[in-house]
Amino acid sequence: MFKEHIGKQSNKIKNVVERGMVKRFAEAIGDMHPIFVDEAVGRQSRYGQNIAPPTFPRVFDYGEIEGLDLLSDGLIHGEQIYHYTRPLLVGETVYCYTKIENYYDKKSRSGLLGFLIVKRFGEDGEGETIFTEQQSVIITEAVRKELVK
Repeated sequence: MFKEHIGKQSNKIKNVVERGMVKRFAEAIGDMHPIFVDEAVGRQSRYGQNIAPPTFPRVFDYGEIEGLDLLSDGLIHGEQIYHYTRPLLVGETVYCYTKIENYYDKKSRSGLLGFLIVKRFGEDGEGETIFTEQQSVIITEAVRKELVK
């Protein structure tokens, strides 16, 4: 169903790791570790400033992949894996984009499931990768029927 999208990617979108957003995110996930929110602790850390929680990239804009139209309702969030080369620093600019890595179908008791493997990237201003995120989006039989209408 989505095999023609394998290899396609979005344009890079500029994002900023904003201090207020990091604080709100830390509150939302219930992890107010001082390295995320206390400026004095950040200055004294090995990074010289505050860092964002590891799952913070969920709030970034990764752009749209042209022609990839998924419903927002009914999708199942499968596996999600982050890999970092270094932490995200509060205040820095990150350029993010999405790439479709793979798609495959699998039969289940509830019908045919589609597995869309999406990889997201965050790079610094020099194009060096800071993090990657890989996730599986599971497309149920009901969603498949809606998509082909």
